[in-house]
Amino acid sequence: MRFKVLCAASAVALALLANAAQAADPASCKAVRFSDVGWTDIQATTGVATVILKGLGYEPEVQVLSVPVTYQSLQNKDIDVFLGNWMPSMAGDVKPFHDNGSVEDLGVNLTGAGYGLVVPDYVAAMGVKDLSDLSKHADAFDKKIYGIEPGNDGNRLVLGMIDDPANNLKGWELVESSEQGMLAQAQRAMDAKQAIVFLGWTPHPIMGRMNLVYLTGMGDTGFGEATVITNVRAGYAKECPNVGKLLSNLKFDLASEGAMMDAILTDGKDAETAATEWLKANPGALDAWLAGVTTMDGGDGMAAVKQSLGL
Repeated sequence: MRFKVLCAASAVALALLANAAQAADPASCKAVRFSDVGWTDIQATTGVATVILKGLGYEPEVQVLSVPVTYQSLQNKDIDVFLGNWMPSMAGDVKPFHDNGSVEDLGVNLTGAGYGLVVPDYVAAMGVKDLSDLSKHADAFDKKIYGIEPGNDGNRLVLGMIDDPANNLKGWELVESSEQGMLAQAQRAMDAKQAIVFLGWTPHPIMGRMNLVYLTGMGDTGFGEATVITNVRAGYAKECPNVGKLLSNLKFDLASEGAMMDAILTDGKDAETAATEWLKANPGALDAWLAGVTTMDGGDGMAAVKQSLGL
């Protein structure tokens, strides 16, 4: 009898150990906290990560935060992930947190991006092709450069350019708005064939349909070719290795981001809906993204995500 009890106890212990071995991440990793700084491209990529994580049994949470608050929150461990570290323009934003070890990189998630000041093609045709040309046509622009939300890295770079005497932009004003507000202003100006200069970037479906020209002469401001890096709070990938593996696997391209951004901006869909529809139409993307990734409890990650998508 005693032998049977011992065997039964051993069997239970072995079962518990087996279950523990299968678990991909501890229970503390169930909630995955993202920062979304309000840019459509980051809404799209965060939407993809959110949809996949839900399929894997996690509970992702998305907070809309400014860039400075995002990095403070990563440092304070109030959020876990930020998919929108645009480089080199955000080098100044992230450097203090890299230096103190509170923010880590999990790799580049987008290459081939672009960022800088843009003008409509008809404005370029009138001789505004370089940063140095703005001051020569100051009256046409009403000495205004249109940016996005306060605290954004691009706005900060523009303000630095205005303050630099070498650019002859004394008296110019940065008009801060939102991405949508800036684009609405740009469209009004373009409809009226008026001069306007504003922040532009690629990928972007609406800007992609506008006939725009990037200004040259940006020097080492941080504008120009860009890559986007995945940031996490220090130690996160070790604490939650399965989520860390997924985040390291997430690599996007201009076409896929552009398609999802178009659904958000043009069709008015929320980020998760846009991401879900894109994933259903492009299930092959899951092969690379889910390589080596399981469900939270150690199950078949690919099967779980496909089931959640109805594939």
